[in-house]
Amino acid sequence: MWLIEYKDLIQVLTISNLKIKYQSSVLGFAWSLINPLFMMIILYIVFSGIFKISEKQFAIYILIGIVTWRFFTSATNLGMISIVSQPGLVKKIFFPREILVFSSVLSCLISSLLEFAVLFCILIALQVSISWSILLYPLIILIFFGIAYAFSLGLSSLFVYYRDLNQIWDVLLQAGFFLCPIVYPITVIPEKYLALYMLNPLTVIMEIFRDILLNGIFPPLWDVMYISLWGLFLLIIGHYLFSRLKIRFAEEV
Repeated sequence: MWLIEYKDLIQVLTISNLKIKYQSSVLGFAWSLINPLFMMIILYIVFSGIFKISEKQFAIYILIGIVTWRFFTSATNLGMISIVSQPGLVKKIFFPREILVFSSVLSCLISSLLEFAVLFCILIALQVSISWSILLYPLIILIFFGIAYAFSLGLSSLFVYYRDLNQIWDVLLQAGFFLCPIVYPITVIPEKYLALYMLNPLTVIMEIFRDILLNGIFPPLWDVMYISLWGLFLLIIGHYLFSRLKIRFAEEV
C-alpha cells in the first residue's frame, strides 16, 4: 500500500504545501482563526435578523458551516492543481501520482483541524456543553476527508487535460455555498423538497457536525452510513477516473 511505502514522501509534500500556503504571511497559522471568524461575523450581521434563532446558537451554527465548507473548498481547489503544479516530480520521478493529491488534501485537513480547534475553544467560551457524541467526531472527519480526496482525484486528473475546469469548479462551489445549510437552517426548506435537499452528502455532514458540536447529541446512524456509502462510491469513481487518465500525465503537464 503506497500510504505506508511512501509515508516519508507524503509527509514532506504535506509540510511543503503548508509552508507554501503560509509563506510570506505575517500572521501565518493565525489566519486559520481570523478567516472563519471574519466570515462568521459578516454572515451573522447579514442574516441574523432573518431567522428566529438565538444569537449564540446562530453564530455557532454559521461558524460550523463555514469551517466545514472551507475544508471542502480548499481541499478540492488545492487537490485539483496538485498534478499540474508539480511537473518536475510528475515527469522525472516514479511514484504513485495519487500521493500528490493525497498530500494536498491532507495539508488542507491539518489547516481545517486548526480551525475546528478554534471552534472548540469558542464552544467552551460560550458555555456550550460538550457531550459524549464528540467521540464520533474523528470518524466523521475521516469520512469527510475521504469524500474531499475522492473529489480531488477526479478533478486533478481532469484538470491535466482541461484547464478551464478550475473556472467551472469555482462557479459550482459558489452555487454550492448557498445550496448547503451554511447561513440558513434546514427548517426553511419546504417539506416537499427536503428529501431531495438531503441527498447532498455535504448537507448531511454539516448537520452531523452540528448534532455533535452544537446540539450535543449522537447523529442518526443512517446519516453516518449514508455519508460513508457516498464516500466509498466517490472513492471508486475518483480512483477509476484517475487510473484511466494518469497514463499521459507526464506528457500533458
